[in-house]
Amino acid sequence: MNRLARMMALSLALLCLFTIGAGAAVARLMPHRLSLFELPAISGHGVARPGKVLHPSTGAPSTTSSAGVATVAGVTARVSRVVTSGALGAHVGALVTDLSSGQSLYQQNAMTGFTPASTTKIATAVAALEMLGPQARFSTRVMLGRGAKAGAGHRARIVLVGGGDPTLAVRRYPAGDYPQPATLSALAAATAKALRAKGISSVSVSYDGSMFGGPMVARGWKKIGEPGNYISTGNFAPIAGLEVDQGRLTARGTPEDSDDAGNYRPRSLTPSRDAADAFVMLLRQDGITVHGKPSGAPTPRSRTPLATVQSPALAAIVQQMLTESNNVIADTLARQVAVATGRPGTFAGAAAAVTAAAAKLNVHGLHLFDGSGLSPLDRISPRALVGLVAVAAKSKARLRPVITGMPVAGFSGTLGPGSFFGPFGKAGLGMVRAKTGNLNHVATMAGIALTAHGQLLAFAFMGNGISARLGAQPESTLAQLATALADCGCG
Repeated sequence: MNRLARMMALSLALLCLFTIGAGAAVARLMPHRLSLFELPAISGHGVARPGKVLHPSTGAPSTTSSAGVATVAGVTARVSRVVTSGALGAHVGALVTDLSSGQSLYQQNAMTGFTPASTTKIATAVAALEMLGPQARFSTRVMLGRGAKAGAGHRARIVLVGGGDPTLAVRRYPAGDYPQPATLSALAAATAKALRAKGISSVSVSYDGSMFGGPMVARGWKKIGEPGNYISTGNFAPIAGLEVDQGRLTARGTPEDSDDAGNYRPRSLTPSRDAADAFVMLLRQDGITVHGKPSGAPTPRSRTPLATVQSPALAAIVQQMLTESNNVIADTLARQVAVATGRPGTFAGAAAAVTAAAAKLNVHGLHLFDGSGLSPLDRISPRALVGLVAVAAKSKARLRPVITGMPVAGFSGTLGPGSFFGPFGKAGLGMVRAKTGNLNHVATMAGIALTAHGQLLAFAFMGNGISARLGAQPESTLAQLATALADCGCG
């Protein structure tokens, strides 16, 4: 028994030694993992502060702390002295609000109507997107006239029908231009192919640009022939249902084929005829015999078009219009809203349609005579501009192109490097998106600013009654105000 007991004790001892040795070996193999097996304990230190996170709306750095949130006192201290300095003229309106809560942080004459200049385009953009939808497109068609017969011995009449595409071009724009417009060259090629398929190689061409109507200038504008009128200075072309290159012309008087916002040559007074002439030239290049010159004619009651081209989506057109501050696109879109809502496609009908669309969104305080803001008779209150900006910023998708189309401080459009509105301070670069406006005695800016603490502010600053002796100071002052908001701790 003693021998058996000794053997059992020895076996147990060997087993223990083996187990201890194996455990030590495993411990050496994964010391970092073993070090994690610790019992939880309450820290003796304070709770760690949260780091920066991405702002839910913009993706920019933000903090969850309430420290530095803009307040009425803080914003007032930042902007009131500048607003009341006289640098924005004799009559100034302003409103700054917290975009999330809608709280007013600073206001002066916020309910008063001011000449808005091109900040009117915010209203036009909102109306177009709200009433037509961001995916809307505008078609330019070619229709076959009555009595057309197949066969080489027969001549057909075709009609070029404008659908109010404000970006239609003769030929493809340079590859760097965005958005790429529909072109008459593509339409002519498709038309020639369709004609040949029908055995037709000889045509006469008519055109219909009558989708819109009314006077060629809005109330408050200088008449055609008066010195400094908008058409002769290259700021505008008559609005027509059929128009190419927004009426811009080369030095030779032909359509420009480029989205050159800096072309201030006099624009075409006959945009529909110019488009038809260009289409005839392109048809001939595509091997179709065209007899005579194009003439105006109503659209035939044909079931299907021979060929069609479509504009870019409205969302892209709105972005282009806002970034460039494009007057022809703006007034064309305003008329599209008028036609879509059963109003005349005129300046008056367009102004009424844009105003009604804003009212539908519970934004009031607009009294308009055009869709571009070129009329000095237009009136919009700071409250209305901020309301339109807020509605667009809070939209999930439908109105968001209004915000994404606004120029970015220091980078694009009328807020880009070397622009008339500037310079912006470092804090404002990339942190301000805004639409600008300027006419004689008028300088305005409305948009959004992301503050140093990740708070989004909506703002409108409007200067009227500006003396010529101030030069470019008002535009520089607007950039200064927007920068002050972006740099705002303002608690």
